[in-house]
Amino acid sequence: MSSPGSTIDLRSDTVTRPAAAMRRAMAEAPVGDDQYGEDPSVNLLQERIAALLGKEAALFVPSGTMANQLALKLLTRPGDDVVVGHNAHMLLHEAGAGAANSGVQFTAVGAGGAFTADDLSAALKPPGYIVLPATTLVAIENTHNMAGGIVFPQRDAVAICSAAHAAGAAGYLDGARLFNAHIAGGLSLADLAQPFDLVSVALSKGLGCPVGSVLAGDRPTIARAVTARRRFGGAMRQAGILAAAGLYALDHNLPRLAEDHANARLIAERIAACRGVRLDLATVQTNIVVWQMEDGAPAPPAIAAAAKDVGVLVSALGPRTLRAVTHLDVSAEQCRQAADRLARLLGA
Repeated sequence: MSSPGSTIDLRSDTVTRPAAAMRRAMAEAPVGDDQYGEDPSVNLLQERIAALLGKEAALFVPSGTMANQLALKLLTRPGDDVVVGHNAHMLLHEAGAGAANSGVQFTAVGAGGAFTADDLSAALKPPGYIVLPATTLVAIENTHNMAGGIVFPQRDAVAICSAAHAAGAAGYLDGARLFNAHIAGGLSLADLAQPFDLVSVALSKGLGCPVGSVLAGDRPTIARAVTARRRFGGAMRQAGILAAAGLYALDHNLPRLAEDHANARLIAERIAACRGVRLDLATVQTNIVVWQMEDGAPAPPAIAAAAKDVGVLVSALGPRTLRAVTHLDVSAEQCRQAADRLARLLGA
């Protein structure tokens, strides 16, 4: 049994804790009442994210799920159809919020988190058919969590949004880990965001902030988002204390994401050689490692429990699926140790 201090937490990149310098930035942040638009730290964060994404305006919100739900509320009507990639976050991991909040249904297309304009065209339901829900939105997740952190092909993203717009539908980018896609693929954040009507990025994942995401788009849509955020209970007051963490992270934690990607690759290569493991190394493009246990191999819940006993925390995401996520609170040496411990458990 490991001691708590030696535990290596690979459950998610959301488990990080603010470093001392980030805490100082938060403590010293100038603040005001954000509902009056008077918090200078929030305003600066919104301006910086909008500029990075090449959009006119942006809005700070408490979570990535809220950003996704605001996009659904702003870009659809009750009864509409939303086309998403297979195993998308807004489809699987938001407690049915799309149906509960906006009354939409989802059509999942493609495989492995990716899809094409042809997939969209085949799934698209045009308006005017009494028995069909009109497709009014297509949403892309980049990077794609459940597909192992793959970077969505930008050529496909451009073609998909072009096809959506031609059909009268909008495009939304769930960019919770878009910073990882930027570092891994080399494209600018503005280039990655350009085809989409609305884009969100999370600050509480790879960048190590304690709270927050930002939704960006044109000024009229973001003005509507301010009202929708209040309806969802996401309006805040002296939120500059939180926004300051995001400002600090943009200055200090962005380039180092490459370290997380290298650490994930280290873990993946070790695990892929283990008996009973099915892991396509081509999917390990950023900081997420998702693998399957073959029939007859130990079940993921049992593996996760055994890993915890030896000081490694991983997530069992299904009856045959496990996930490990690297982040700024685990070093390369810790990842090597975690990989060795996991490999011993898996019988390498």
